[in-house]
Amino acid sequence: MRKLIYGFGVSLDGYVNDRDGSIDWTDPDDELHQFHNDRFRDLEISLHGRRMYELMAEYWPHVPADAPPIEREFGELWTEKPKVVFSRTLTEVQWNSTLVSENAVEEVRRLKAGGDGVMEVGGADLAASLMPHGLIDEYQMFLSPLILGGGTPFFPPLDKRIQLRLTETRHFDTVVMLRFLAV
Repeated sequence: MRKLIYGFGVSLDGYVNDRDGSIDWTDPDDELHQFHNDRFRDLEISLHGRRMYELMAEYWPHVPADAPPIEREFGELWTEKPKVVFSRTLTEVQWNSTLVSENAVEEVRRLKAGGDGVMEVGGADLAASLMPHGLIDEYQMFLSPLILGGGTPFFPPLDKRIQLRLTETRHFDTVVMLRFLAV
């Protein structure tokens, strides 16, 4: 069965974006960017909600030729990586993407059962729809020393607890990664 990872930059008070939806505070330094490139390279499939897909598609397929090599590398990885985009409003997707407009939970169950690699979920809203169903196997929080005071929370309100086990901490210059496995 494929493993599903939910990893995101998170403020100290638990938000993945600010009240205006901006994630500009999550810009990685080279060390963190390379870490993300390496982990993204190892993914079999990337799952996106509409907003995350649109945000990523706005920049990564069009990385300027004079951008740093680490950004150009991620642009190539993102463009080539198989993606599943969950949206009821989009009518088409590009860059090796498949559009799913019905039942994300059932589609993710099907995708998990279809192999033994690793998938990631991009987007807090999509992740929030999968959490209550126990579909996320690993949580990776890239904790920034910043308090936003509002925005989209990394964890949504839930009806029941999700027990996690801390399996790794890693210090980067700009963030601390906390890696948890669902128990």
